[in-house]
Amino acid sequence: MKKAVFIDRDGTLIKDVPYNAKPALIEFMPNAIKSLAALKKNKFLLILISNQSGIARGFFTVEQLNSMHEVIQQTLSDFNVMLDEIYYCPHHPEGKIEEFTIECECRKPKPGLILEAAKKNNIDLNNSWMVGDILNDVEAGNAAGCKTILLNNGNETEWIINEKRTPAFTVENWIMIAQTIVSN
Repeated sequence: MKKAVFIDRDGTLIKDVPYNAKPALIEFMPNAIKSLAALKKNKFLLILISNQSGIARGFFTVEQLNSMHEVIQQTLSDFNVMLDEIYYCPHHPEGKIEEFTIECECRKPKPGLILEAAKKNNIDLNNSWMVGDILNDVEAGNAAGCKTILLNNGNETEWIINEKRTPAFTVENWIMIAQTIVSN
């Protein structure tokens, strides 16, 4: 079985620009690309796991989101690293676009996207990681059976802590993320 690092997008891999659909505004977090290359070198699959409720809310389309992901992949490929898979949840129960206005199993903190990726890619979740900047990411990773890392960069605002939402590690930057994963 394979091992993976599941990575939240906004606020973790790239800087958080709320409901961004403009590729020109994509900015990777400091040392993220370098760290992804190190994780790839250590034989981890790199899988993006992202809530994208802007689709349900009518702020952008699936096509616009796909354009964003193409730019992310192209930027990464310039550094000889790529995401192996990209999974996103377009849903939100309070959306405006009817087909996406549902209560689903894929929206974090639920683990649906991680479980789907694990099944498709034969991933050993016990030897895999979920990295995110808020505790909903941690909760999804814990629910899926992954080890979890909270990138404590100031984006978490709720701080509702319980057993489901407690990260295995809390770090301050991408260098620490890569070091933690590789050494554990």
